[in-house]
Formats: sequence, structure tokens, C-alpha cells
Amino acid sequence: MRNLSELEIGKRGIVIKVGGEGALRRRLLDMGITPNTLVMVRKVAPLGDPIEISLRGYGLAIRQDDARKIEVEELD
Repeated sequence: MRNLSELEIGKRGIVIKVGGEGALRRRLLDMGITPNTLVMVRKVAPLGDPIEISLRGYGLAIRQDDARKIEVEELD
């Protein structure tokens, strides 16, 4: 298992656990980042932050700090 921030562009993974506390965790869950969700890293900003992920049919940009709190299982 690894953090979402560690996935390379074009790689996919299944969300295993959403970490964080309080409002941050609630915000991630509200955006659709829930366990057993398929996510794919689409783009990374030139300086590495934020990253754009694709999930549930839409694109979402999140900060690297937030992506580090999301554990994923990488798919081949």
C-alpha cells in the first residue's frame, strides 16, 4: 500500500483508507474519496502541487498534503 501522492501519472489505485482529522477528513469524503473508490492520477503541476486525480467520472485537484493522507492499493 502507498499514499495517493506516491502514485505516478497514469497509474490507478483503489482507496483503502482516508486519513486526516475532523473537517479535512469530512471534506475528502464529501468530494467522493471514499474507501473502495477507483482513482487515477491524471496530472501533476510543474512544481508538484497540486495533483489532478480522476474518480467517479470527474477530475479533482487536491494538494499533496491531502493526498498523503489517502492510502491506496496500486493496480497494475
